[in-house]
Amino acid sequence: MTFEISLVLGILVISLILFISEIIRMDLVAMLVLGSLAITGLVDSNQAFAGFSNSAVITVWAMFILSEGLTRTGIADIIGRQVMRIGGHREVTLIFVIMVTGAVLSAFMNNIGVAALMLPVVVEVARRTGVAASRLLMPLAYSTLLGGLMTLIGTPPNLLISESLVLGGYEPFALFDFTPLGGIVMVIGVLFVVVGGRFMLPKGGAKSDKHVSQRSLRSLYKLQERTFVMHVPRNSVLVGKTLAESRIGASTGLIILSLFRSGRNETLPGRQTVIRGGDGLLVQGRLDQFRELQRWSDLVIERESSVLKSMVASKVVYASVVVTEGSPVVSELIRHASFRSRFDVAVVGILRKDGYRLTNLAYVPIRAGDQILVQGEVDAISHLEKFSDFQDVTIYTPDELRKTYQTDERMFVVRVPKESDLVQETLNKSRLADVFDFRLIAVFRDGELRVMPRGDEVLLGGDLLLIEGQQSDLDVLRGMQELEIDTKVPGNLGTLESERLTLMDATLDPRTSLAGRTVGELNFRERYGIELAGIWREGETIGTELADERLQIGDALLLLGPRYRLQLLSSDSDFLVLTPLGQEPPDTRRAPLAAFIMTAVIGAVMAGYAPISVAAVIGGTIMVLTGCLNMEQAYRAIDWRAIFLIAGMLPLGTAMQESGAATFLANQVMELLGDAGPWPVIMGLYILTAMATMIIPTAALVVLMSPIVLSAMSDMGVQPETAMMAVAMAASASFTSPISHPANILVMGPGGYRFVDYLKVGVPLTIVVFITVMVLLPILWPLVPA
Repeated sequence: MTFEISLVLGILVISLILFISEIIRMDLVAMLVLGSLAITGLVDSNQAFAGFSNSAVITVWAMFILSEGLTRTGIADIIGRQVMRIGGHREVTLIFVIMVTGAVLSAFMNNIGVAALMLPVVVEVARRTGVAASRLLMPLAYSTLLGGLMTLIGTPPNLLISESLVLGGYEPFALFDFTPLGGIVMVIGVLFVVVGGRFMLPKGGAKSDKHVSQRSLRSLYKLQERTFVMHVPRNSVLVGKTLAESRIGASTGLIILSLFRSGRNETLPGRQTVIRGGDGLLVQGRLDQFRELQRWSDLVIERESSVLKSMVASKVVYASVVVTEGSPVVSELIRHASFRSRFDVAVVGILRKDGYRLTNLAYVPIRAGDQILVQGEVDAISHLEKFSDFQDVTIYTPDELRKTYQTDERMFVVRVPKESDLVQETLNKSRLADVFDFRLIAVFRDGELRVMPRGDEVLLGGDLLLIEGQQSDLDVLRGMQELEIDTKVPGNLGTLESERLTLMDATLDPRTSLAGRTVGELNFRERYGIELAGIWREGETIGTELADERLQIGDALLLLGPRYRLQLLSSDSDFLVLTPLGQEPPDTRRAPLAAFIMTAVIGAVMAGYAPISVAAVIGGTIMVLTGCLNMEQAYRAIDWRAIFLIAGMLPLGTAMQESGAATFLANQVMELLGDAGPWPVIMGLYILTAMATMIIPTAALVVLMSPIVLSAMSDMGVQPETAMMAVAMAASASFTSPISHPANILVMGPGGYRFVDYLKVGVPLTIVVFITVMVLLPILWPLVPA
């Protein structure tokens, strides 16, 4: 083994570890691979960036645009009507029609796009026919994968396999070279699911009927049991304060559904709505958490506190730090950045244009270059300079601190009464730090001062607590204690079923930028004028503590708001709406034009007038010129993560070929299976590829497998087309887990599936496809001597 081979294999192994562990994004891993290959000299600069001009990569992004053009012109609406007309109300015929439709579309459109296109259609079909969505959505996802096997443009792995043949000096696959084998595999796969596989699908339950009505949505997400009424006494200290100032909504993640006053209702009242005596608030959330917060109103303010403050002043200091570019805390929310556990300091402010922001810090994202005010013991502050996360650490003097931060006004002492319910409790059980930005600086107990206590510090009766925050917020806390709770919601307050406040089910579009961000960070109320009331994920409902949940592709989201606001989401590219709310039907006048352009692209390739990459780019351009979609929609339609993943990994395939690493790995395969002949080797390569789809992105997998297949077939003295076709089939038939393919993830939440559901249906289907391919390959793609 040469040094170059070792280096290439090292880069390969590290990239696989990063892909499997998901420590960093897949497209970023690909860029690191590209950079490593160029720096080490394994490829030159032209080879390193050749992936971005590769015809397969160009075809992939052009097909994204063509697929979006078909979607934007209302093809989904047309398909939905036809599926309902042909499929009727029987489950078996619906599954058959849906799978055939999805497969045929996926032969010529991006399969993720087809899954996103048909998802709302199939959910609506399930709602109208009464067939559980869980019985239809997994067949839909599998149909898009089966359909992608039928043509060169059906799925990126097919294009990459063909391009690898060209780079190896062979003729590429033609547009319909995949059709005989892929078409038969698709038919057998569909028949397997219709005849036998459907009996392995989950029967459904609460989730299966969730699209039927507003009532079933409330039942599914358990909203009714978490809805109650708060009455504001006429002499409450909250009177005259806004809802934002009252912290009622922020206190425990409560959603204020409606404010009723003098016989009138205001649904989803704004944060600046002023509270009046006698107001009633219809609230959804966990009552037990709200009562937990109410108990903290027992704290008694100590007027004489200067001695305790002076004792703490010599032990606790403040400093400003500037966050460096490469720090792990960049892009984190302040509450998730874990300053206390990482650096033993607390964040008390962040510099913005008009000075330090000192309140509502929990959901502020940290940016590189941010100047952050931190607080800690002397030793902890002095050690900050040793961390590469920070630069320009500046310790404040007491005078600077009073001028900049007004510490005297923001510190006060409270006492825990001897008989208080707070005795033996900890700060961790409350949301004081998040809701009121209270920070416990010190505890004075039995003559002993404990500075910067942890959140698990147990409180005792008689404790003196030095707290930093706004003293006026204690009045707000007492105002919460005054609120009268009524868990019996009067019938006349049933605004959940009114025209003004509606529930809607949606899921994230596969190309959304919202995935990975927390609900608190997104702030649905401010951004969309609606509330996120619940999440359905992997067969379970998440209805509380939503602020800390990170959204994932495949989540089913229950959204709550005025009907007109929810209807606007149907045109938001971040969401796929699953619950119809009477939106205007799409304009299908350009649907025939879009279909004609797609047909012309295919015809031009079949006739040999233009390569597929050129025809697809011209077709996408004409779709924009004719108004099937605009340029902004075209740019957004492209899954840039997939493009960068493929373009970044292609140089690794080149390096494997030129360094001899591909030959080395092929020799290992030959030593294991070579004596048995070419067909066992092909079977082994197929099985290896199929198993790897569970952990490695299919596009990257094909790039890695192609040079190995080419070398192995060359060593055996046969043409590589047969083996390359087998690997293409194995890579695209990713049925065994939700993470095998984005189409599988997309239907997971709306279908209420668990991981095991994919194994029950996907493993038998994978075996059926494997047997079919191995039986047909010798007939349709017999081995040819080199």
